[in-house]
Amino acid sequence: TGGKDRRSGLILTIPLCLEQTSMDELSVTLDYLLSIPSEKCKARGFTVIVDGRKSQWNVVKTVVLMLQNVVPAEVSLVCVVKPDEFWDKKVTHFCFWKEKDRLGFEVILVSANKLTRYIEPCQLTEDFGGTLTYDHMDWLNKRLVFEKFTKESTSLLDELALINNGSDKGNQQEKERSIDLNFLPSVDPETVLQTGHELLSELQQRRFNGSEGGVSWSPMDDELLAQPQVMKLLDSLREQYTRYQEVCRQRSKRTQLEEIQQKVMQVVNWLEGPGSEQLRTQWGIGDSIRASQALQQKHEEIESQHSEWFAVYVELNQQIAALLNAGDEEDLVELKALQQQLSDVCYRQASQLEFRQNLLQAALEFHSVAQDLSQQLDGLLGMLCVDVAPADGASIQQTLKLLEEKLKSVDSGLQGLREKGQSLLDQISNQASWAYGKDVTIENKENVDHIQGVMEDMQLRKQRCEDMVDVRRLKMLQMVQLFKCEEDAAQAVEWLSELLDALLKTHIRLGDDAQETKVLLEKHRKFVDVAQSTYDYGRQLLQATVVLCQSLRCTSRSSGDTLPRLNRVWKQFTVTSDERVHRLETAVAFHSSAEKILQECQEQPEAFNEVEQFDEIEAVGKSLLDRLTVPVVYPDGSEQYFGSPSDMASAAEHIREKMKLVSLKKQQLRHPEATTPDS
Repeated sequence: TGGKDRRSGLILTIPLCLEQTSMDELSVTLDYLLSIPSEKCKARGFTVIVDGRKSQWNVVKTVVLMLQNVVPAEVSLVCVVKPDEFWDKKVTHFCFWKEKDRLGFEVILVSANKLTRYIEPCQLTEDFGGTLTYDHMDWLNKRLVFEKFTKESTSLLDELALINNGSDKGNQQEKERSIDLNFLPSVDPETVLQTGHELLSELQQRRFNGSEGGVSWSPMDDELLAQPQVMKLLDSLREQYTRYQEVCRQRSKRTQLEEIQQKVMQVVNWLEGPGSEQLRTQWGIGDSIRASQALQQKHEEIESQHSEWFAVYVELNQQIAALLNAGDEEDLVELKALQQQLSDVCYRQASQLEFRQNLLQAALEFHSVAQDLSQQLDGLLGMLCVDVAPADGASIQQTLKLLEEKLKSVDSGLQGLREKGQSLLDQISNQASWAYGKDVTIENKENVDHIQGVMEDMQLRKQRCEDMVDVRRLKMLQMVQLFKCEEDAAQAVEWLSELLDALLKTHIRLGDDAQETKVLLEKHRKFVDVAQSTYDYGRQLLQATVVLCQSLRCTSRSSGDTLPRLNRVWKQFTVTSDERVHRLETAVAFHSSAEKILQECQEQPEAFNEVEQFDEIEAVGKSLLDRLTVPVVYPDGSEQYFGSPSDMASAAEHIREKMKLVSLKKQQLRHPEATTPDS
C-alpha cells in the first residue's frame, strides 16, 4: 500500500477471505510483490499484516508458516489481525512467539483497533483504522501498464539494437539476413514511447500533486523505483529509435534507389529492345496515300506504346531530381549516371520516333501531290482526247485558254511534286544507320527508287500531254484562222456589196463637160481598183480556208456559200462598172466632140461646112440618153438602175442642153441668113 513501519520497512498486507485460499497462488503473488522493491528497501525488512478476520485459523497458520519459506530474511514482524471473536483456543496449539527463532520473525496476534500500537495510523489504510489513501485497482492498473511497458520496451530495445547493429555490419550477407528478419519491429515504437510518456507523466503527477481528495499521498517505494526505470527505458528507446529511423531512412533511400535503378533498366531495356525492334521493322514509306496513312497509323500505335514508357521516364526523372536535391553525396554520382543513361536512351528513341513521323508525313504529302498531279494529267488527257467541234472562234479561244490554264496547273503541280520529292529524298539521305541500329541502305534504295520512279513517270506523262497540247494548240489556232478567214471573206463580200450599192446609188453624174467627165472616169477606175482589191482579198481568204480545211480534214460550213456569193457580187459589180465606164466614155466622147465643134465653129465658122459632124454628135448624145434609161442587166437576168429616176433625169438634162447648143449651131451653119450674131 506504500505504508511503512516505524523502521521505514515496507508494509505487506495479506487480506484473507472466507473462500478457499490457494497457497500456490499466494506464494507466486508474494514472490512477485517482493520482487518489486529495490534491494535497499528489502534490506530494511518488511512488516507483514495478515488480515485473518474473514478467514480460518488453519489458513492463517499456513500463511504464516509459508512466509518462512518465501521471505524469511526480509520479514521482521508479522501482525495477524484476529477477528473480534477469537478462534476457540486454537492458538494454544501453536504459539508463534515460541517459534520466533525457528520462523526467523516475530508473530503477534492483534485486533484491528490495536494495530496502531505497532504501526502509525498514517501508514495504515482505512481497513485497519488508518488514514493512508490507497486504491488497489488503481495501483493494479498502473502496475499492469508499467509491466506491459517494461516488457514491450525491453523487447523493442532488443529488436531495435539487433536491427541497428545489423545495419552497421560490414558483411553484406549478414546485413541482408538482418534486414530480412528484423527490418520491422514486433511492436510500434511510437506507441510504446507514447505509453511510456503517459505512464511517466502519471507517476510524476501523483508524486507532486497528491491524491484527488487533497490528502497528501505518500508515494510508494515501487513508484519511486518505477520512475527512473521508465525514464531510463524511454531514454534508451529514444536513442535506439532515432538510430532505427536513420537506418530506415537509409534503407528506404537505398530501396528507393534500387527501385529507381530497376525501373530505369526496365525503361532502357524496353526502349533498346522491343521499342527499337519495332522501329527497325518500320522503314517503308508506302507507295500511295492509303499505304502511307496505314504506316502512319502503325507508327501512332508504336508512339502510344512508347508514350507509356516516356511517362515512366518523366516520373523517374522527377524522383531522381528530388533525390539529387536531397544532397546525399554518396548517391550523387550513381543518381547522375542513372539520370544521364535514362535521358540519353529516351531522347535518342524520341528522336527516332520524331524522325520516322516526319518522314511518313513527308511521304504522305508527296503521294498526295502525286495523286493530285495524276488527276490533273488525267483530266488534261481526257480533254485532249475529245475532238474539238467549236461553234465559232470565240469558243475556240475559250477552249484554248482553258487548255493553257490546265497545262500551267500541271506545270505547277509537277514543280510541287519535285520539291516534295527532293525534300523527302533529303530526309532519307540524312537517315543514318544509328537511326534504327542497322544499315538501312537497301531499304533506303527501295524508297529512293520509288520516289524517283514516281517523279519520272509524272514527267513522262506531262511531256506526252505537252506534245498533245502542242498539236491541239496548232489545230485550234488553225481553226481560229479558218474562222477568221471565213469571217473576213464574208466581210469582203459585204464590202463588195456595199461598193456595188454605192456604185449604183451614188455614181450617177456624167459631168457637165469633158474635163469633169474625165475626172469622174478616173475616180471610177480608182473605185474599181478598190473593188478589185476587195474581191482579190476575198478570193485569197477563201483559198486559205480551202487549205486550212484540207489541213484540218474538215469541210467549211461557210466557204461553200461565200465563194458563189463573192463571185456573184463581183460579176454584178463588173457588169455595173463596165456600164458605168461605157456611159462615162460615151459622155467623154460626146462632151469632147460637142465642145470641140462648138469652139471651132465660134473661132472658124467657115471651117465647118460638113453637117455630118453635127449629126454624129447628135447621134452620140441620143445614144447616151437612151443608155441612161436602160437598166443594168446582170448574168442571172436581174436588172438594176443607176440611182433614182430623178437622178437620171438630172443627168440627162445636161446632155440635152448641150445637144440643143449643137443643134443650134447646126442650124446656123445651114441657114446663116436666118440667124444674127446677136441671136
